Amino acid sequence: MSSHKTDLEYLNIINKYINNENFQQTKDIEHHGITRFEHSLKVSYYSYKVAKALKLDYKETAIGGLLHDFFISDNKTNIERVESVFTHPKLALKTAENEFDLTTKEKDMIRSHMFPLNLSVPKYMESWIVSLTDKCIAFGELSLKFRFKVKYAYNLLLLFMIGVIK
Repeated sequence: MSSHKTDLEYLNIINKYINNENFQQTKDIEHHGITRFEHSLKVSYYSYKVAKALKLDYKETAIGGLLHDFFISDNKTNIERVESVFTHPKLALKTAENEFDLTTKEKDMIRSHMFPLNLSVPKYMESWIVSLTDKCIAFGELSLKFRFKVKYAYNLLLLFMIGVIK
């Protein structure tokens, strides 16, 4: 699979968005162990590739995927981070609408990307692609970020199960 850095068609689609002054601020926000900018690029690019392979609207999918987490936040406490899981799609949509003219489908991708954690059900196949791609990528990023903690928890679970079986 080609890289987003060398896929000229993809870069032409997202160029005005990634060069937006406010979107550039996402480079300074930690998100799943990387930056929100990097996370959004991954979701956008892989969603774009899937939509293109399925002969769907890959241009809107690239944009919706890129903007799905476009909000500026300073979540410092664990409570704020947990609340953000449920509230950030609306905030991202509001931020994206303030910066860009969005299609109905792009708005739906942003609004519904956290389904089923929020109750906004994706209305389009492209929205489902962004939502599922986001979850896969977030899982991978969080696995890397918490790899030692996950391994520790996994080992504790195994020990517990062995104790129960005995």
